[in-house]
Amino acid sequence: MKHATITDAALIGDANLKPAAKPRGRPIHKMLVSFSAAYFVGALVTDLAYWQVPDVVWERFSIWLIAAGLVMAGLAAIAYVLAASLSLVNAFVHSRDGYTAVVPTGLMLSALVVAVLLLTAGVASALANRLRVGG
Repeated sequence: MKHATITDAALIGDANLKPAAKPRGRPIHKMLVSFSAAYFVGALVTDLAYWQVPDVVWERFSIWLIAAGLVMAGLAAIAYVLAASLSLVNAFVHSRDGYTAVVPTGLMLSALVVAVLLLTAGVASALANRLRVGG
């Protein structure tokens, strides 16, 4: 009976020990919500600065940061509201009987919802790759 003993660590070096690749893209709504949260936190910081140093510039910074945060939050909400609204209309269309419940209106609405979702994902991916966000 023979026993094998591994004394060389070269076999460990042959293994691929790289971590799995992290996804780089984020859905656009998460990215926009992150921006809006950062703007709102920035507004708090500039409000605190205005409280300590009553200079009008801090108040103006706060107004611009709050406005930018609201715009980003609105853009994030638009994608979901649009997809949800189209899906609600699609649910009513699909509640009809037979062939007319799907063809052509239900089919077009389903395709439009998927197109909206793919568009937001594509824009998020393009932004993430261009701005190196998320990875």
